[in-house]
Amino acid sequence: EGKAEKVERVEEDEDGGYGALLKVASKSMETYEKVNAAEGIVPWGRDSNIEKTEGEGVDWHREGKKDLFLKGQSARIWAELYKVLDCSDVVLHIIDARNVPGTKCDMVTKHIANNAKHKHLIYILNKIDLVPNWVAKRWVGELSKERPTIAFHASMTHAFGKGALISLLRQFGKLLSDKKEISVGVVGYPNVGKSSVINTLISKKSCKVAPVPGETKIWQYISLMKRIFLIDCPGVVVDSAGDSETDSVLKGVVRAERLPDPTEYVGAVCEKVKREYIGACFGVPHKGEGTWKDEMDLLDMIAKKQGRLKKGGDPDRFMAAVAVLNAFQRGKLPWFVPPPDLKGEED
Repeated sequence: EGKAEKVERVEEDEDGGYGALLKVASKSMETYEKVNAAEGIVPWGRDSNIEKTEGEGVDWHREGKKDLFLKGQSARIWAELYKVLDCSDVVLHIIDARNVPGTKCDMVTKHIANNAKHKHLIYILNKIDLVPNWVAKRWVGELSKERPTIAFHASMTHAFGKGALISLLRQFGKLLSDKKEISVGVVGYPNVGKSSVINTLISKKSCKVAPVPGETKIWQYISLMKRIFLIDCPGVVVDSAGDSETDSVLKGVVRAERLPDPTEYVGAVCEKVKREYIGACFGVPHKGEGTWKDEMDLLDMIAKKQGRLKKGGDPDRFMAAVAVLNAFQRGKLPWFVPPPDLKGEED
């Protein structure tokens, strides 16, 4: 007693153990395919949509980016977006006038066109005060070919387009007179001014706003009129646009001070913004012998001008680069993507 007895190993043949299990699985698969492909089977009895036709992996893909550049793509924010789209009768898609192709979310347009044709989608071309009038006019004409478009400048005192948008929402109120209340969802990329548009419409600060992305965390329900309610949504980044990390930074998706090395992206800013605008913004000479030769030279000049120095008197390029990127994201450095028929011309 108390001693372990040796058990002799039994050799498994092909008809037993894993071999038998594999045979059963293969036979089940053959039977399933045969039945599913059989003629005369009712449509609702046949398995369909086995291969993905939409969603992750088809409409958009997660790229191997750093966590910092996946802001606006979390499952929580996507859930918030679809919640807003499902609850809304009218959807206001906010687009940045400086970068219309980069901030126009085709996924929202496709989703409404394919799955919610009864919903009304309106493009709001925001921040038109940051581009020339002719650029805003051309982009409004271009976007109007797809959906109704309103040029807008969000401001508590000198707003533009507010009257036209409120008038349009009143018309939707009459059109949807059978509904007890009408929900208007406000969606778009981070930092395009969604909360600012809402605050302009209701003439008071109801939504938190900031000149940096990520201020709106969850959706908010705000009353505009007796029957019309506005829904503010966190900014959603659609990765199917194929944006590089530089594109994400310049769009304002990522806060400049959180970047591991913001100096990497200053060269892209210098390519998009004219030298005289950079010089005027930071008070450094843009021509002559005293001007900068490359982006690192520019950062040194800005750091010395603003007194951003490290120990030993070396210029702090990190903080100077953050200042340049913040100025670009917040509209202090003028630039824009030209309309399609002017692609070859200088902006």
